[in-house]
Amino acid sequence: MSKSKLTALVLSSAMLFSGCAVKGEETIYIGALAPMTGVSSAYGSACASGIRLAVNEINENGGILGKQLVVDIQDEKGGIEESINAYNKLVGNGADIIIGDVMSKPCLAITELAIEDGTLVITPAATAEGITENGGNIFRVCFTDDIQGKIMARYTADDLDAEKVAVMYNISDDYSEGIFSSFCAELEKLGIIPDSIFGYGNDDKDFRVQLSKIIAKSPDVIFVPDYYPNAALIVSQARELGYSGKILGADGWDGILSAVSEKNMDILDDCRYSAHYSPDDENPVVAHFVKRYEKEYGKTPTSLAALGYDTVYIIKAAIEKANSTDKNKVAEAMHEIEAICVTGNISFDENGNPIKEVSVISLSGGEPSLDTKKESL
Repeated sequence: MSKSKLTALVLSSAMLFSGCAVKGEETIYIGALAPMTGVSSAYGSACASGIRLAVNEINENGGILGKQLVVDIQDEKGGIEESINAYNKLVGNGADIIIGDVMSKPCLAITELAIEDGTLVITPAATAEGITENGGNIFRVCFTDDIQGKIMARYTADDLDAEKVAVMYNISDDYSEGIFSSFCAELEKLGIIPDSIFGYGNDDKDFRVQLSKIIAKSPDVIFVPDYYPNAALIVSQARELGYSGKILGADGWDGILSAVSEKNMDILDDCRYSAHYSPDDENPVVAHFVKRYEKEYGKTPTSLAALGYDTVYIIKAAIEKANSTDKNKVAEAMHEIEAICVTGNISFDENGNPIKEVSVISLSGGEPSLDTKKESL
């Protein structure tokens, strides 16, 4: 093993597995925030796995500006206070660039701090509106809730030719409510008013009353913008009640296959959802990522993994464009790059939001496939 590869291995192991800070003249130290434990750990762990893979690849290939990249991943457990504490720890350790947060509420909390101290913050996956709009040093790699709501409305009307639409959404969740609002507003512009709209709470597990009323109106499509545990329950109960039509979702559905037993995978047939990428996309960048990820972790990468991976490569592109690790210069360079990524070719608008395509995934026989790609609106 060459000296450079050995150094990369030692640094990666120190940073990414023990969480120890490693900083020096030969390294570029970056912080990261993710819920590695707690109720959102599936999302944080996937994102962290993508980050680790990208860091290892970059270091194997000489690093950035001749320096090895180290990323200090802090577990914030999905909490706002924990995220703030972890952010302050990373900044105190010298991190001028921070990846995160993964979830929207903790991300909003840390961006308020970053706007004050100038730290460059790039969230892989926080989709809530308003995160990037208050500072020129805040960026995101994922599309927003507003964008995917509009995309799925246009997909419903244009691609599926649906006329009768029903919606179920989580009234206790900002993510679900945001996509619901955007979806319905865009549908109305297209001349479609949902026949049925029903809300439910975080603790609800039985949706049969709402679904029975929906199914009685024979909708072409039921739209369920929520995370996959609730979505899996709703789909299962809808099929149990005899609904065989299309059920649509948002990027929170990523991982829904893990919430359904193998013998019942057919309940997901004819389900579609918006996503940041598809593992079966024939793009060589996607194919490379999926192959390396499966070799490293023994499973197919989710969108969260792809977004974490892309975030690291976007930082690399911006640092190289700036020819500097100065946070202000790198932030300026973020507006000048176009990065060829797993989740699309990405550039950034004036608010730090990505300009890229949205994928729509179709499920059949327990297998996801790329149905189509839509330009961001």
